[in-house]
Amino acid sequence: MKKELVFVEERKRDILEYVVAKKKATVSELCARFGVSSATIRNDLRDLEESGALVRTHGGAIVRVQARFEPDSAEKGPQHIAEKRAIAALALECIEDGDTIVIDTGTTTLELARMLGSKRDITVITNDLTIAMSLEDHPTATVHFLGGILRKRFHCTVGPRAEESLRELTVDKAFMGANSFSIEKGAGTPDLQQADIKKAMMSIATKVYLLVDSSKLGRNSFARFALPEDIDCLVTDAISPGDAKFLEDNGLEVMTAWTVSPEEKGE
Repeated sequence: MKKELVFVEERKRDILEYVVAKKKATVSELCARFGVSSATIRNDLRDLEESGALVRTHGGAIVRVQARFEPDSAEKGPQHIAEKRAIAALALECIEDGDTIVIDTGTTTLELARMLGSKRDITVITNDLTIAMSLEDHPTATVHFLGGILRKRFHCTVGPRAEESLRELTVDKAFMGANSFSIEKGAGTPDLQQADIKKAMMSIATKVYLLVDSSKLGRNSFARFALPEDIDCLVTDAISPGDAKFLEDNGLEVMTAWTVSPEEKGE
């Protein structure tokens, strides 16, 4: 009995480590990985949720993330890199030679900036140091960097000065990042100042694109900066057909690298 108890606790620990590494997992996925029944996995997930280690969802579990928690640029950079590049490649198709665009800070938007070498005579406004530096050698891009308060560890500027710099400008398109996006709450970020600069960027754009990988879908953050109706196009790597249809029926274009079936999502 004691050995069995030790085995159960070890399995729970391994399940938690797996969910943390993947950010989310379905019951069927965990059953296949650990070779136990769905009832056993659900019991383990219930115990882990009760201990505060993770959050159960319909059909699986996700990591517990506080609304105010925000990983810095160094932490976010290596995560979901294939998905971010797929999203950036889709967004690149929406940029034409001669466009004036604003690019929000973020690791997915940075991937977009790195692909802009194929575009000519573009004007880019950004508050992200790394994005600005990535475009320094672009032969025909004009880059405007927004002054303001530097957010240490996040490589970007925020604050009234940065927002004021945007007020007299008009751009064709805004490419925005976010920490979360849900149908109910819209797009969010853990930082109030970051939310304010994002709102200012969106206000000067004719069309707003939100670039988020699927790990951020269905989540909420402390500070909302956009309702779904404030966004013209959601660009993501994967989304369930049901969610995509709901958004499109409500006037939001959805661009995806691939789709996810309800079974894969754990519904």
